[in-house]
Amino acid sequence: MKFSIIKERKNPPDRRVVFSPLKLVEAQNKFLGAKFKVESSDIRVFSDKEYKASGIEVVNDVSDCDVMIGVKEVPIENLIPNKKYFFFSHTIKKQSYNRKLLKAVLEKNIELYDHETIIGSNGFRLIGFGYYAGLVGAYNGIRALGLREALFNLPKVESLADLKAVKAALDKIQLPNIKILLSGTGKVARGAKEILDHLKIKQVSDALYLTTKFTEPVYCLVDVMEYNKRKDGKVGNAEEFYKDATGYESNFMPYAKETDFFIAGHFYGTGAPYLFTREDTKSPNFNINLVADISCDVDGPVASTLRASTIAEPFYGYDPESESEVAYNAKDAITVMAVDNLPCELPKDASEGFGEQFLQHVIPAFFNNDADGVLERARITQNGKLTERFSYLQNYVNGKE
Repeated sequence: MKFSIIKERKNPPDRRVVFSPLKLVEAQNKFLGAKFKVESSDIRVFSDKEYKASGIEVVNDVSDCDVMIGVKEVPIENLIPNKKYFFFSHTIKKQSYNRKLLKAVLEKNIELYDHETIIGSNGFRLIGFGYYAGLVGAYNGIRALGLREALFNLPKVESLADLKAVKAALDKIQLPNIKILLSGTGKVARGAKEILDHLKIKQVSDALYLTTKFTEPVYCLVDVMEYNKRKDGKVGNAEEFYKDATGYESNFMPYAKETDFFIAGHFYGTGAPYLFTREDTKSPNFNINLVADISCDVDGPVASTLRASTIAEPFYGYDPESESEVAYNAKDAITVMAVDNLPCELPKDASEGFGEQFLQHVIPAFFNNDADGVLERARITQNGKLTERFSYLQNYVNGKE
């Protein structure tokens, strides 16, 4: 079976790739029935020369390959009919801007697998860039604090070589006495926590966090059952919440009262309560003045996130009174970092980590008759039709919703 690492063609350019040269060599050695080719690219974090030096074939035409592996959406005009494709399609939530893409995939008889749909039997994602989004998001939030308060001037992550350089930059700063709240328990939160721990910020329990004044910077890690509660006053549980959150309401304000810097690393499910609303930010008890919204759900559960920001201009301000955007360092504004493609700033580390997961969970499925059902669960289209699991997208494809 022939696999191709395809060139990223979406703008703005994305330097990430699913497989580094070393991982491709490992894949070829592990699966002797696999042949890997790399489509030539001048923007990839690993150069054509590096792949060639590792003995990987670099070509301009990959049309003879069976499986096409990329990161971002493939432009419709570059889709090759009758192939299997892996990339982030941004269609499974019925994103209107990509309806034509999914329609073209069906018309071209492409078998589409979205990286987001690659899940285990337990329903949890097997691969993703979330950990790297957490790393960069937390760093960017700290960078915003330094710039706004004129305390320190951290370089942009994209100007640094790798995670080691990111941590070296953090070693040169000192944080003021602030309280930091981090939400989530998944890969995003794990990445953000790694940055906070590297800075040797003390982690405290929510009980201490909500009742104590500290003389040093501290952080508290909270999950859904801490910042949500049942409306009827009974004790809730996470499993119930994830299945149906309609019986719950936000319990975030006690944390907002004690927090200076909020890092949103949680997953937000449809129907779940908003963490805080625009009205909440007007309250004299609302103390948060800096938000690193790694989840970046625009106009959603984190009311200060009016829009996604960019790597070039990562910060803006939210004015609670006017409910509008202002300068990130404006008086009484909440400084917001809401970049929605954070892993792009750390392309080398992100690519290496992603490739490790892809090699572990996906490539074997092509050679063991999909023993664990990974491909079956992830397959969105087949034989020009939506698979049963993704049949809910039919009206979206037809333009009816």
